[in-house]
Amino acid sequence: MQILFSLYHLLAATLERADRFLPVLARLLFAATLLFYFWSSGLTKLGDGVFGFMHPSAGAYAQIFPRAMEAVTYDTGQLGLFHWAVVTLGTWAEFLLPLLIVTGLACRVAALGMIGFIVVQSLTDLFGHGGLAHGALGAWFDKAPDALILDQRAFWVFVLLVLAIKGAGPLSVDRWLSSRGAGRYVSSAA
Repeated sequence: MQILFSLYHLLAATLERADRFLPVLARLLFAATLLFYFWSSGLTKLGDGVFGFMHPSAGAYAQIFPRAMEAVTYDTGQLGLFHWAVVTLGTWAEFLLPLLIVTGLACRVAALGMIGFIVVQSLTDLFGHGGLAHGALGAWFDKAPDALILDQRAFWVFVLLVLAIKGAGPLSVDRWLSSRGAGRYVSSAA
């Protein structure tokens, strides 16, 4: 029995040393499962032409402000600066925040931004698109692990919380920049 405890403690100590790679794994998992989801969603929001990133499509407004678009019979010209700013910044966020997370640049801030984005996305799905009435919310502690909002997005947020708390990890632009800055400070102080 003592041998089993010793093996267990050896395994636990090894896993604790591997803890520093958890953020890298979280970023890899984010890239594998969510990067192209968000980029594809962002592509549907771009307007026509080279400056489409400044003039979101009508579909972008309909996705983000479904009830407001319905109220103005899908005429984006009747919506104001606030609507344009939210849709434009939201579209940019779908491209930039995932890119920052995958590269590990400003990863903590990007992860917190993505958590906020997912909260707003979920609320829009539930209340703006009627998901609450159609059972999209789901429930925790039930036998079904596939509810769109509570189940799936809880895992998304958990991966992002790992990054917000632990940072980008050793294989990241953040770490590279940090090591360059620390090296400059040490050499100039000596």
